[in-house]
Amino acid sequence: MAEPVRKVLLVVPLFLVLVACGRPVTPKAIAGDGGPQPSAPGSSAAPTTLAGLDPCALLSPSDRSSAGLTELGKPKTIGAARACDWTVPSTFGVTVTLDETAGLANLDVSRGTRVKKKVGAHQALQVSDKKSASGTCAVLLGIGDSASVQVDVSNASFSDTTLACSRAATVAGLVEPKLP
Repeated sequence: MAEPVRKVLLVVPLFLVLVACGRPVTPKAIAGDGGPQPSAPGSSAAPTTLAGLDPCALLSPSDRSSAGLTELGKPKTIGAARACDWTVPSTFGVTVTLDETAGLANLDVSRGTRVKKKVGAHQALQVSDKKSASGTCAVLLGIGDSASVQVDVSNASFSDTTLACSRAATVAGLVEPKLP
């Protein structure tokens, strides 16, 4: 009778380890930080709403390098929406805004040229005014019917709208996989 009990005692911990392997791991907060931590690299647990996302954590150091951003982002609020600004002095700036109250259909995109596109799994609009050549462009990602993520780029020279749109598309492509 002792042999079957020993086998059960060996199999149960093995079973628990195997079951736990499929669950997402939540990193613990760093002592003294108190703020939300980004999910572990390679984590496949997608958030279900924008509420749990930190806009400044949407671009990893590698992402920032890919986008040409050399500075850390600074959190800000635009209306009721949470946002993050990255600025490359004398070159360009990027703002990523998480709007939990307005989907693509609710955003005012009456000025400029709108181009429907798809960024990853999300419907998107690229909005720019190439006629005025203002050096600004936005890529707006729809998150369901009632939320959106807005990636706005402004070139410091207020020229080269095509470059601003390229930068906005790059950043939108980098943040999109992290969105619900």
